[in-house]
Amino acid sequence: MRHLSPSLAAAAPREASPPRAARALSPITGAGPQIPSVAMAARSQAWQFAAALVFFHGSEYVLAAAFHGRRNVTATSLLISKQYVLAMSFAMLEHLTEALLFPELKEYWFVSHVGILMVIIGEVIRKLAVVTAGRSFTHVIRIHYEDQHKLITNGVYRFMRHPGYSGFLIWAVGTQVMLCNPVSTVAFILVLWRFFSKRIPYPW
Repeated sequence: MRHLSPSLAAAAPREASPPRAARALSPITGAGPQIPSVAMAARSQAWQFAAALVFFHGSEYVLAAAFHGRRNVTATSLLISKQYVLAMSFAMLEHLTEALLFPELKEYWFVSHVGILMVIIGEVIRKLAVVTAGRSFTHVIRIHYEDQHKLITNGVYRFMRHPGYSGFLIWAVGTQVMLCNPVSTVAFILVLWRFFSKRIPYPW
């Protein structure tokens, strides 16, 4: 019976062991590769949120400047207020906290994609309302009649009385669904519903 030489005997166990890449993907160590994927999901959602904010407020500025002139455009024309900044800051804080403490919450891709769809739908409805109303669309409530004001009943206004409000509500809540933020989603629904319920009676 032949005996392996010491050099061959030492090499044999190394040849039998699985490659490092295979060990990394094995069920025993499968939790390791999941960490970058969770981090990537949270980062992707954060970038989508930033893009949604930039596009929404940038387009609000462009349309407000086109219909009312750049001199009449203020922070209010971009729908930016202290309360709004606080709400969006809280949303990002929730997203970061949950991504670190409960990363599995950010892995619900279906929920996040539903949020993206809501953002797109809300954006489209809102911008259709602005374009259809033209100079009659203002971000500040007018309690006195002005020459350019008229009741709009065509376009998207044929299907809903307040498409500008509806579009913003869908868009804002959609940003939180996109981030998979359960707390901010509920908070945005309640706060915006209360805000618009007080604001809507004025046009009548």
